[in-house]
Amino acid sequence: MDFHRFVQHARAHAKTRSRAAGQKLAAGQQPTTMFITCADSRIVTAEITGAEPGSLFELRTAGNVIPPYSLTAPTSEMATIEFAVLQLGVSEIVVCGHSYCGAVMALNGAKIDHLPAMRGWLRPRQRTRQPSDPAMRAEGQEHVREQLDVLLAYPFVAEKVANGELRVHGWFYDIETGEVSACAEQAFLPL
Repeated sequence: MDFHRFVQHARAHAKTRSRAAGQKLAAGQQPTTMFITCADSRIVTAEITGAEPGSLFELRTAGNVIPPYSLTAPTSEMATIEFAVLQLGVSEIVVCGHSYCGAVMALNGAKIDHLPAMRGWLRPRQRTRQPSDPAMRAEGQEHVREQLDVLLAYPFVAEKVANGELRVHGWFYDIETGEVSACAEQAFLPL
């Protein structure tokens, strides 16, 4: 039933959007913020941020994982971050994790043997410990910190941060409550 509704919306979309809005978007994008988050369908970035079309450059990956920078093994994620920072000139990057993240659960021991690509994507990052919370909040927040460290090791990101041209933020979205917290020195604090 959901897909049928999506089709109906797609058919009506052109009739509901103004021509001026379409022309403005066609003229090019000028987002100021890149938002890196999980591919989880429960994360709706425009709902969380209130972003209008063209204002937020998004990268969605399994578990909001950012691969290490390597020109000998470039990835789509690396290319997308490079494009946002060097071509579009975003001045803010948000790495946003969330509660009940399947990838974070897999990183902490959930069985994913039936998902060989996911297992290979996550294996270099896997850790073994017993989670204290079924929502994996603490583990998810730790995962956001780890992804921030990986992102800050990208040479062009580090250079732009050092020059004051780019700021990098860690956020955590709680699916149950809708609350967003930001990474501070020792903890995640409410925005």
